[in-house]
Amino acid sequence: MSGRDGGRRIAVLGGAGGIGRVLVADLIARGDEAIVLDLPASLERHPLETRTIGIDVHDEASIAAAVKELAEAAPNIDGFVNLVGYNNRIQPLAETATDYFDDIIAVNLRGLFLATKAILPLLSDGAGAVLLASGLGQYIRPGFGSYAASKAGVIALGKTFALETAPRLRVNIVAPGAVDTAFLRGGTGRSDESAEPDIPVDAYAANLPLKRLAQPEDVVGPIRFLLGPDSRYMTGQVLWVNGGAYMP
Repeated sequence: MSGRDGGRRIAVLGGAGGIGRVLVADLIARGDEAIVLDLPASLERHPLETRTIGIDVHDEASIAAAVKELAEAAPNIDGFVNLVGYNNRIQPLAETATDYFDDIIAVNLRGLFLATKAILPLLSDGAGAVLLASGLGQYIRPGFGSYAASKAGVIALGKTFALETAPRLRVNIVAPGAVDTAFLRGGTGRSDESAEPDIPVDAYAANLPLKRLAQPEDVVGPIRFLLGPDSRYMTGQVLWVNGGAYMP
């Protein structure tokens, strides 16, 4: 891949989400080409001035069709970012319905796995891939059991992909804390993005060493770093981006 930012072709799954839109705009501003894959409803709600491909990671046929379109439209992909994930209930595991748990796993873990497995072979030698996990995947808090389990799985998958695709590719993980996006309101394409967040933001921020909620730009920087040449000797690593809430 290119030895610098700019002139690269980056596929971004979940690029119409809150972090994804900021990442895509940042990549384009730096001279990269971004190709966005996301739910058709999310792409319709947030039109992007770049190539987009509809995908539903619930559905293996949809993944196969989207990846085929990606391969035909964009040979020689230089990087991949998988931002798949949602959570719209905060509740104890004892009160969690099986269908909700199953859907969280189906999207956040199974869907991420299937899409990553399908897209990684399209990447050019030396390319970097970044999977989005969560601090909750290791820093367990009450009420987030289903989501935490799915994101702990993402960390394990990311490290395994890193081992199994090296030395051709690098695969790393970014694990943020709470970020002020539609995710805190149920997710892009799944909720009223103008609604109040599901967590008490002021109380949450007051307990952080950095005393503020993360903005999408705070996560985009680490993703950009892991895609680029400055992280060329990193694979299978987790960057915890949480304002100091969790220090492993």
